[in-house]
Amino acid sequence: MLIADEVQQVGTVDHTPAYPREVARRALELSATAIILVHNHPSGDPTPSRADIEMTKLIIEAARPLNIVVHDHIIIGKHGHASLKGLQLI
Repeated sequence: MLIADEVQQVGTVDHTPAYPREVARRALELSATAIILVHNHPSGDPTPSRADIEMTKLIIEAARPLNIVVHDHIIIGKHGHASLKGLQLI
């Protein structure tokens, strides 16, 4: 069941800071046992960047000791989306 759908960070045209500690803190506040990360690529290309993959792995590692599972990280583009789980990147 979806507990909340929230904006965590707002970025610039080419960068959005995502802080694993803040993601985990909010999940704990909501008593969430799992999260799905979503962000857009203003360029329109949903292909995950190396930074997207690395940040996702950092969030997974921060959440793991708290028993919070990251189900997926979805990137929205102009004509589609990419799932890091579907691409077997996480």
